Amino acid sequence: SSTPNLSGKASHIPFPFLYQTTNKTKMQAARSRLSTKRKFVADGVFYSELNELLTRELAEDGYAGVEVRTTPHRTEIIIRATRTQNVLGEKGQRIRELTSVVQKRFDFADGAVELYAERVQNRGLCAQAQAESLKFKLLGGLAVRRACYGVVRFVMEASAKGVEVIVTGKLRGQRAKGM
Repeated sequence: SSTPNLSGKASHIPFPFLYQTTNKTKMQAARSRLSTKRKFVADGVFYSELNELLTRELAEDGYAGVEVRTTPHRTEIIIRATRTQNVLGEKGQRIRELTSVVQKRFDFADGAVELYAERVQNRGLCAQAQAESLKFKLLGGLAVRRACYGVVRFVMEASAKGVEVIVTGKLRGQRAKGM
């Protein structure tokens, strides 16, 4: 028995709609036929895959999220980061490469997708940016408590009302622990 999929064809891949992509015109035609539930699911899958791709690619550049705006003519993707110069690259080279990767990966037509980089206004109040900062501190070998207190101090100096940092797992020895 085959798993249900959106294309209507039997496939050996479990949940093939997670791996299937279509070009913009096919997607628009299909959207009119798709139920509202499936449209939201497809949009959610697109957003999560895009977020995963950008997280892996831009982790060192203070990646802090993405916003997708769909217009009838094109799709605008706004990348929020703490270091936008690194996202843009030398003479805009990196942002063009990212545009091409997104275009090929999600089968957009030429010129149908546009990527923009936006600077995070207050880095101390951006949870995702602080989580990335903590990740790199821990990977760099800084003690867990010291790294967490550094993040707490930075966030509180950015005029936050409060902050909670939770780190769990195998922190030092074999036993898992929560801080």
